[in-house]
Amino acid sequence: MQRDLFAAAPRTVTPTADLPLLPEQLKHWQLLLHAHQAPLFRGETTPDSQTDLFHTTATDTTAAIDPLAFTPLPMSFWRWPDCPHQGAAIYLVMDRPDHLEQPLLLYVGETLSANRRWKGDHDCKDYLSAYGEALQQAGMSHQLSIRFCTDVPKATKARRSLEQQLIQRWLPPFNKETRRRWATPFTTDR
Repeated sequence: MQRDLFAAAPRTVTPTADLPLLPEQLKHWQLLLHAHQAPLFRGETTPDSQTDLFHTTATDTTAAIDPLAFTPLPMSFWRWPDCPHQGAAIYLVMDRPDHLEQPLLLYVGETLSANRRWKGDHDCKDYLSAYGEALQQAGMSHQLSIRFCTDVPKATKARRSLEQQLIQRWLPPFNKETRRRWATPFTTDR
């Protein structure tokens, strides 16, 4: 006797936002990002570097900006009474997972006012919060920091151009330009 598949009331499945990411999923995501960024941290030329007709590497103004050359600050730096950085800046948000050879560059931003940019709302704060929470639920540690490069153009157009060049070079996952590439699991905006 064959049973009627439709006799029972239909069961609705509602997705829940409370499903935690597994440690293996987070590590895999970090490894994908690391595979792209580790050679850049080591100063190696990437295979997709642009070359000219004579097969020499094109000058890359962003290669001169080494994220590790800047002093790491805790993410709560903006609560300090005196901000260590003033004026125009490029800022770099990073994590240093224990299981990876190199850090991860998570976000690149630009500002005309380094001492005020993080005091208000910032999308990156939400991504970092979700990222930290996912790592915590998975029992994984993180070492988030922010670094400021203040030797940047004061003119907004030039500074934003530099920011875009850095984003295209490093492909940080929390920048809107690259979120789809990394299928960032820490936001609903995939």
